[in-house]
Amino acid sequence: MGISSGVASARSALRVVASRSQTDRPHWAARIEDIKNAVMGRALRGLHWELRLQPFHGFGSGARVRVLAKVLYASPGTPADFHDQPVHDMRTMAVRGWRNFAGQVAPHRTVHVLLGDEQFTVRADRSGIVDADLEIALPPGRHEAVLWTAPGNEVTAAITVVPDQAEVGLVSDIDDTVMVTWLPRPLLAFWNAFVVHQSSRQVVPGMPMLYQRLAREHPTMPVFYLSTGAWNVFPVLERFLYRNGYPDGPLLLTDWGPTNTGFFRSGPDHKHRALTRLAAEFPTMRWILIGDDGQHDPSIYAEFSRRHPDQVDSVLIRQLTEPEQLLAHGSRRPREHTAPLPATPLTLEAPDGHGLLAELQRTGKIPS
Repeated sequence: MGISSGVASARSALRVVASRSQTDRPHWAARIEDIKNAVMGRALRGLHWELRLQPFHGFGSGARVRVLAKVLYASPGTPADFHDQPVHDMRTMAVRGWRNFAGQVAPHRTVHVLLGDEQFTVRADRSGIVDADLEIALPPGRHEAVLWTAPGNEVTAAITVVPDQAEVGLVSDIDDTVMVTWLPRPLLAFWNAFVVHQSSRQVVPGMPMLYQRLAREHPTMPVFYLSTGAWNVFPVLERFLYRNGYPDGPLLLTDWGPTNTGFFRSGPDHKHRALTRLAAEFPTMRWILIGDDGQHDPSIYAEFSRRHPDQVDSVLIRQLTEPEQLLAHGSRRPREHTAPLPATPLTLEAPDGHGLLAELQRTGKIPS
């Protein structure tokens, strides 16, 4: 879709939508990063590098959607859609893994969005991330938003609009829940950045079948993949989920750069915030929460269950093996959690997807 046709079909004038950004004075490491981004940006513009967008999978309700993307610099001649290839284009996906970590972000850039027949203007934050809520009425299902910073670099981003009648949603962790990398957690960033071959990751047995069965039981169920991984690894994770038959759905990742308060963002805080936001955006939804016992998922889900008892359907915890526990946190025993899982809602534990499905059938949550 061209820019001229998009503008011509827009019903209303441009509306400026502020993307979420932190307003307090950043940590000194963040200020150094800002200087680095400014210096690199000037140098790349001097070399005639251009802005490109990496779109992420957005979502919303019938009245509002969340658009997600990242603004980066690209060398002259790089196709505008170099981050927007179909998920089955494996060679493109493989190349993208390390390029995403090596790329230079373009902070605070203006991004135009055409969705339905309305046009919006949003702005990236200091990390180049666009994370904006757009007030727009769309029918349930999959839509495509067109994003651009200048004529000629348009890309499309998938948007899933959850139907109003959806009563159950699924939130799933990724590492050690849907896939096993067999590496210590500190090395996961490197692993996800540079190792992209399908054989380099192992799917957790039975998990794709479990998710597919839950999707059949709840045809309108949205699926969200919530991870502490960086947005840089979005293409690699999306590829893994697609290749192993997991249901399609938005990934809720984070930016690993410095913040107002320190060198890195808190993974548990990211998950707490994401769950709280989902509860607010879909207040009538009851959630199936799936994670593992190697890190903080039990405590995070327990806390969410206590704060939102009417919005949790069940909690499913994958029990890691002793070697996996050792790699996850340095001990062969499951991590001790300060917030134990409550008796309600229903909490089930098993070593893999086959076991969790059997537990759901035993309790009557899923027919045998």
